[in-house]
Amino acid sequence: MKKSGTVLFAAQAAVGVLAYLLLPRPLGRDKVVLITGGSRGLGLALARQFGKAGSKLVLAARDEDQLEIARHTLLHEGAVAHEDDILLVACDVTDQNQAAGLVDMAIRTFGRLDILINNAGIIEVGPVEDQAIETYRKTMETNFFAALYTSQAALPHMLGRRSGNIVNIASLGGKIAVPHMLPYSAAKFALVGYSEGLHAELRGKGVRVTTVCPGLMRTGGEVHAKFSGQKDKEERWFQLAATTPLLSASADYAAKKILNAVAEGRAEITITPQAWLAARFAGIAPETTQIVNSLVNDYLLPAPLRSYPPTPASLGSAMQGSGDIEFADPSPS
Repeated sequence: MKKSGTVLFAAQAAVGVLAYLLLPRPLGRDKVVLITGGSRGLGLALARQFGKAGSKLVLAARDEDQLEIARHTLLHEGAVAHEDDILLVACDVTDQNQAAGLVDMAIRTFGRLDILINNAGIIEVGPVEDQAIETYRKTMETNFFAALYTSQAALPHMLGRRSGNIVNIASLGGKIAVPHMLPYSAAKFALVGYSEGLHAELRGKGVRVTTVCPGLMRTGGEVHAKFSGQKDKEERWFQLAATTPLLSASADYAAKKILNAVAEGRAEITITPQAWLAARFAGIAPETTQIVNSLVNDYLLPAPLRSYPPTPASLGSAMQGSGDIEFADPSPS
């Protein structure tokens, strides 16, 4: 009898330990969460998950109408109980002053900022021969500098409280250079380096930094990608990869993983098993990874229209029809 009681106690203890290690931990209510690119795609999915967890939301994007639609959606779904728990800020976070103003407005409205999620991003797809220098600059401004500006603006507040979490939505493309997406990969590599270094410097000061490296995601942001070169062919391969269920994760699934990572104080997560394996393989076999990518480029991806990189003289024609910067949520991430 005594032995069976001991076995039962041991089993209960083991179950408790496993539950602690495996089950999601609560985030805690009344967190103030700022999400850039928060009006659609992964940004809206994150707002939904953090709202359901009892957080107050600050959603930032350039399009005011899209923000209003996002607010209505969250209230209609019951993800947020009261409209006063959502602050909408139409701004351009590639502008340092506007990024700082966004953070300041969040703190003045709710009294503090607990979690900053740098999610705004754009996607440019095409071979290197057809990518203009301006494309790299525009992508770097949105996918890297915007996160730098908001993080730098939030740091004095978070360091003063010795509390807070900065979440940078990077990408598997920040671990492995993806052919025909060089502006995107270059910016995401920069974001991963900044985010990992920021974590090392701030962890001991009470501020957590979480680097998120998703694989392919079905966020809806893929429809806002810009294409160069043989645009129709580039769009076909990209849309197929970004929307195939077996290859990509849904935005809601990714948002839940990110919420759990923040609650658990994780330093870095890679979303989808495929992305996790790819990142580890690239780490132990970088040369092989590059050879495989070159074979993909040579035999699977469309050929370039040009046989040379765009020059300053050709920028005008290369950028025709490129449109304004959009805060499309990262989807191939």
